[in-house]
Amino acid sequence: MRSGALVVDDLPDPVPGPGQLLVRTLACGICGSDLHTLQHADQMADMATAAGGGLGEAFPTRVMDVSRDVVMGHEFSAEVLACGPNAEAHKPGDVVVSLPVTMDADGIHPIGYSNSYPGGYGELMVLSDLPLLTHTVPNGLDPHLAALTEPMAVGLHAVKKSVVRKGDSAIVLGCGPVGLAVIAALVAEGAEPIIAADFSTARRQLAATMGAHVVVDPRQEPAIEAWRHAAGSKRVVIFEAVGVPGLIDQAMHDAPRAAQIVVVGVCMESDQVRPMLGIVKELNVQFVFGYDPIEFGETLRRIAEGELDVTPMITGRVPIDGVAQAFTDLADPERHAKILVVPNG
Repeated sequence: MRSGALVVDDLPDPVPGPGQLLVRTLACGICGSDLHTLQHADQMADMATAAGGGLGEAFPTRVMDVSRDVVMGHEFSAEVLACGPNAEAHKPGDVVVSLPVTMDADGIHPIGYSNSYPGGYGELMVLSDLPLLTHTVPNGLDPHLAALTEPMAVGLHAVKKSVVRKGDSAIVLGCGPVGLAVIAALVAEGAEPIIAADFSTARRQLAATMGAHVVVDPRQEPAIEAWRHAAGSKRVVIFEAVGVPGLIDQAMHDAPRAAQIVVVGVCMESDQVRPMLGIVKELNVQFVFGYDPIEFGETLRRIAEGELDVTPMITGRVPIDGVAQAFTDLADPERHAKILVVPNG
């Protein structure tokens, strides 16, 4: 990412420092956050700074300088090529996935949103050797499937932060990759029925494939009405997985009394709500971000052991010089859900 555009260029090879690994990217998913960043990089950096780097004041993180090059890509799998000094947890030849952060004497750096540490759209990366961050891919799992550990962990975290328990009902607004990850996590939690809503026919089909019990086109039937028909008076949690202005307020308007709304969609613009709606209904609005290392590892285990099939979500693969076009193609929800970048393929 250079001056608000995607360019292909040769950069110096990264060098692993103490406790770090030099890795070769095997596959890297294109995230909706990357699409937002290309258009709103200044806002992303400003908000990350306001939030203490994104991890909070206890874990200050280096925020990218958008006037300098950033090699994006944070949903990746990779092969270890070399180990830096004191890196002993992994060895060359290991296939790994990692939380998209690395650490050095200068602080914590978000891989894919850093000027110092290139992300998975490039051929080489540097990862931390810490097993809490970097996991060896088990069971001979296809690295292309392993690359979906990161986005699927987002869905698991959202469900874990909610009050959903086995037998509760759920509504998922938006069936892009984040919404699909939420649906998969709800299925694993035993939620029923799961109502999924999206304008896109292709995404509604994917939602059903991932386990949604009822899928609706909001233009034909509001999600809340479909829920009433399917769930009656069951406790419900509404997951907002779109991230456009007005949806939180709409969810608050539609929600039954004492419901929870989990906001997992990333809205890059200012928004407004009517607090009286939440007050009178005593709603719980929960914002969520990312995942923790335990959830990341659990997601990898589920994929590797066949409990979570992410194959249907992969709708395309591109080399490095196809990334810019892939960003454009992802604007059409009827064509794609998750495109993988395969830099060394």
